[in-house]
Amino acid sequence: MTRALSPAPLDSKRLDGLLDLARRGPSAGNTQATAFVVLDRPELVASYWDITLPEPRRSSFRWQDLLTAPALVLVTTRPGAYVERYAESDKARPGLGDTTEEWPVPFWWVDAGSIVQNLLLCCVDEGLGACLFGVFQHEDAIKRRFEIPPDERIVAAIALGEPLPDEPGRSAARPRPDLESVIRRPQR
Repeated sequence: MTRALSPAPLDSKRLDGLLDLARRGPSAGNTQATAFVVLDRPELVASYWDITLPEPRRSSFRWQDLLTAPALVLVTTRPGAYVERYAESDKARPGLGDTTEEWPVPFWWVDAGSIVQNLLLCCVDEGLGACLFGVFQHEDAIKRRFEIPPDERIVAAIALGEPLPDEPGRSAARPRPDLESVIRRPQR
């Protein structure tokens, strides 16, 4: 994660190309219910931070160069689309086409997470910096401000831009588990 981004604008065609590649992730039943809300004008980015990081917290925020990122991408998903898709004849399964509560694994989050990862990897390939963060308790206000339909959920926000020298976050020193502890091979 890059928490220091240049405020220099990103070319919209470049950004759209990254989003086009990112959206090609897996999609249960080919539902394709993930979308992007692109905030790529300074006043829109500022409006996002007005909602999620108002003063006085903003002036003491550790990563000031994150707040001037030239683009924020809100990744959304529509859980109901999965219920609708799995009610269709070629995917009809008991329960999955009735309500979102019936899904033992909510694949709208899985699919959207894959698309988020694709976008982050595309940014790395392009030499861009990106920082993924949650929207948490501000979801309703953000949806109202940026006209996101009520039946969509915001999965995450991603700040994008040219990277600047950055200091790692406190979590960066946390070690990854060793490979042997995360790979299991049952014997039968």
